[in-house]
Amino acid sequence: MKTITPPIKSQGIKTKLVPWIMELRGELSGKWIEPFLGTGVVAFNSKAKSALLSDINPHIIRFYSDLQKDRITPEIVKHYLQEEGAKLAVAGDNGYDHYRLVRDRFNTSFDPLDFIFLSRAGFNGMVRFSKKGNWNIPFCKKPNRFSQAYVTKIVNQTKICKEMIQKDWSFVCQDFREVIPQAKEGDLIYCDPPYAGRYVDYYSGWSDEDEKDLFELLSQTKARFILSSWHHNDYRANENIEKYWNKFNIITKDHFYHTGAKEENRNPVVEALIFNFQTNMNTHNHGYKNIKEEQLTLFESPSPSMAQAL
Repeated sequence: MKTITPPIKSQGIKTKLVPWIMELRGELSGKWIEPFLGTGVVAFNSKAKSALLSDINPHIIRFYSDLQKDRITPEIVKHYLQEEGAKLAVAGDNGYDHYRLVRDRFNTSFDPLDFIFLSRAGFNGMVRFSKKGNWNIPFCKKPNRFSQAYVTKIVNQTKICKEMIQKDWSFVCQDFREVIPQAKEGDLIYCDPPYAGRYVDYYSGWSDEDEKDLFELLSQTKARFILSSWHHNDYRANENIEKYWNKFNIITKDHFYHTGAKEENRNPVVEALIFNFQTNMNTHNHGYKNIKEEQLTLFESPSPSMAQAL
């Protein structure tokens, strides 16, 4: 099936990696849990009947929660974008005057519709906030950004995401340290945290302490988990693979991220999926392989030595 693309846009979105993630996931008997929802692209393709979806960015959670509760509808999004797009097209400073108006309005009211506008009209598809929590991405300098075709595209994305949201999906704004301990045997946790060692446009950054805490929580969970990370690129390796994640199963795939202001800075990386269960997937399209046949699934009874190591 075609991958569902959400209306929120951000660099590093996992759209092209969704089929790979879902193939690894296999059957899901319990709840789908995401502590780092981001754009929501993986969740909306999970087909989960029950889900706990969290992010520390309150604007993402507010938009999808309002969509679930009919406070936002595709029709409302269409009317809003048509109206604001028309203003953008005739605004001074080649559209920038109206972009600044919406930005300043959002930084006061935090309207979720303004958030959609900014995420689709900001420079290079970036989502970034200041330490005070204000939007601070410049305009993409395209005053005719919201053409009829582009508005229709965003409205259709909103519509299909609304159709995919189930009544047993919970959208919460919580730290991952609060979310992961809620997982139970049979659930699956999918984690897509900011990538340590690479530039990330996340709501509040990512530290080595965060990476360590995530490792410890996933090491203790009784649920299955899949963690997205990067393995290496042409210049360096992800040190945290060796430092933390090599105890788990890892499969890898070449991937190209369209990030960075200059095209010459947009390089391919080797994407990694790290997980704590068995799989028959063994394809590594650049030759790297690290599948531990004896990998412990943590909801089974560990040996005393392994339990001590964990």
